[in-house]
Amino acid sequence: MENRNGLVVDGRLTRASGVSECLAAVDLADAHIGRGGTLAGDKGFDTTDFVAELRERRITPHVAQNAYDTGKAKRRSNIDGRTTRHTGYAASQKCRKRIEEIFGWLKTVAAWRKTRFRGLDRTGHGFHLALAAYNLARMPKLLVAEAG
Repeated sequence: MENRNGLVVDGRLTRASGVSECLAAVDLADAHIGRGGTLAGDKGFDTTDFVAELRERRITPHVAQNAYDTGKAKRRSNIDGRTTRHTGYAASQKCRKRIEEIFGWLKTVAAWRKTRFRGLDRTGHGFHLALAAYNLARMPKLLVAEAG
């Protein structure tokens, strides 16, 4: 998703695993951000490997900090003060909720709570079609805002 208008730029459908979201995010970053820029994400992306992959590509990781105390062990965040002290980090955290709005729209309006397709290819085609429909539904609001 791009932050200015909340439009979907691209999406990846992967098999469920512990690291598939992070691998897909790195793949999308390579395709759309290139060298330099920022990438926002939720606490699930605050892992050592993911943050290192982004920094290696000179992409600033604007992911939510995952620091909590479970009573037994403390988990430290991989996002430190060199990232969080900038105003851009706070702005990215505010815009980050828009991606959840896309998933909410897909589940309710586009009826993607449960897929009707079998196989990764067919499900992926339907997923991309639903993302395109989201962008088309969002366009009139953006055009009215631009004209006004």
